[in-house]
Amino acid sequence: MNTIHIVPPTDEELRSGELGRKLRHFNYGVVGEYPEQKYVRLNAKDDSGRLLGGLRGFVFLYWFTVDVLFVEEDARGAGLDSRLLAEGERQAMALGAKHAKLDTFEWQARPFYLKQGYEEYGRIDDYAAGFYLAHMKKALTAG
Repeated sequence: MNTIHIVPPTDEELRSGELGRKLRHFNYGVVGEYPEQKYVRLNAKDDSGRLLGGLRGFVFLYWFTVDVLFVEEDARGAGLDSRLLAEGERQAMALGAKHAKLDTFEWQARPFYLKQGYEEYGRIDDYAAGFYLAHMKKALTAG
């Protein structure tokens, strides 16, 4: 048997996406074909072009994963967070998402997400120095 070496990928190997394609084709044999991952990226700027907040996420296997939702402190309280999330969910549904999921620390925006229809389905206690990380999800519906 040949010796197997564990090594970092080359830049070209990363750009090629070969590893992800191999996994996707394996998955197709189990769950059938599905669209490739699609990104949802939004920025909120004022008239001067200042970045006040934004959302970063992606749709994969019909789930919208919210990676980042952030609004500057001086722009909070006017519903910008709700607008960003609603537009992100709208775009995700247009890409085929049926559900959304995200993680948030207890000091971040858990109450906000609960108001937006998300439910906590799990948590990891003491994820960061005495604080838990909440896993949240929501069914997406047009409306």
